[in-house]
Amino acid sequence: MASLITENFKFFALFFKSKDVMIFNGLIALGTVGSQELFSVVAFHCPCSPERNYLYGLAAIGVPALVIFLIGIMLNNHTWNLVAECRKRALKNCSTPATFLLFGSIAGRAMVAPVTWSVISLLRGEAYVCARSEFLNPATFQDFPVGYGPETMAKFPCKDTPIMVLPYKEEVIRRLKYESQFLGWILIAVVASTIFLLKCLQHCCSPLSYHQESYWNQYRSCEKDLFNRTAEVHAKVLAASNVKQFFGFVALDKDEKEMVHDYTVNETQPSPQWNEITGVYLYRENKGFPLYSRLHKWAKKVIGNSMDSGCRETALLAV
Repeated sequence: MASLITENFKFFALFFKSKDVMIFNGLIALGTVGSQELFSVVAFHCPCSPERNYLYGLAAIGVPALVIFLIGIMLNNHTWNLVAECRKRALKNCSTPATFLLFGSIAGRAMVAPVTWSVISLLRGEAYVCARSEFLNPATFQDFPVGYGPETMAKFPCKDTPIMVLPYKEEVIRRLKYESQFLGWILIAVVASTIFLLKCLQHCCSPLSYHQESYWNQYRSCEKDLFNRTAEVHAKVLAASNVKQFFGFVALDKDEKEMVHDYTVNETQPSPQWNEITGVYLYRENKGFPLYSRLHKWAKKVIGNSMDSGCRETALLAV
C-alpha cells in the first residue's frame, strides 16, 4: 500500500512538474477571477450619469487589466534578462525574429491575467452595462415613453430608475448583457485560436525534434532549480565566513553548521563570469553538440557566437 501511494505521488509530481507553465497560468486565471468577484462586490459602483458612465465602465475593465499586465511584465524573469542583454550587449546576440519572439513571449505570459480579467468583466456584464447604457436609443424599445434621453438611460444600471421607464429596465439590462457576453465569448474564441496557431507555429518552425525540445525544457528547469539552490548555499556559506571573520564567531543552527562544514567557499565568482551566464539565450549547437543555456555554453568554454557551418540556431526562447 505504501509503495502504491509512493508511486502515485511520484506520478503526480512528475505530471505537475511537466505542466508547470499550464498550471501556473491556470492559477493566475483563478486568482484573477477571485479578484474580479471581490472588485465587483466591493469597489464597482456605476455613477449613473451621462459621460461618467462610459469613462467609469471602460476604466473598470481597462485600468485593472493594464495594472495586472504591467505586474506580469515585472514578474517575468525574461524581462530582466532582456534588460541585462540590452545594457551589456545591446541585443547583438539576437536577430530581429528572435527579439520579436522574445517580446512576444514576455507579453504573452503577462497577458494571461488581464485577458482573464477582461473576459470575466464582459461575461458578468456590469461594467459594460454601465458604460453603454447612456448610448442606448430609446426609440429601439417598443412603446418607450417620449421625452427621455441619455440622462434617463444612464440611470438604468442603478436603483433610482425613473418610475415611468422602470418596466423597461429588465429589457435594457438584458440587451446590454447580451452584447457584453457576446463580446466576451468572441474574445475567448480569438484568444484560444491565437494560442493554438502560435503553438503550431512554434513546433513547425523549431529545428528540434519533439523529444529534444522536451529534454531542453527539462534541462532548463533543472538547471534553474539547482543554480538557485546552490547560489543560496554559496551565499550563506560565504556570508557565514565573512561574519565570522568580522566578529570572530558566527551564530549558526545545527543544519547551517553542517552546511558550512560540508561546503567550502573561498571566493566569489568574478564579474565577467556572471556576465557570461546572464542575459537572453537562443538555442545553439557547436560542432554538432547542443548548448542548452548560457551556463552550459560557459562550461563548454565556447567563446562568442561563432558557429561552424553545421551548427543550428533557433529563436525558441530560453533564459
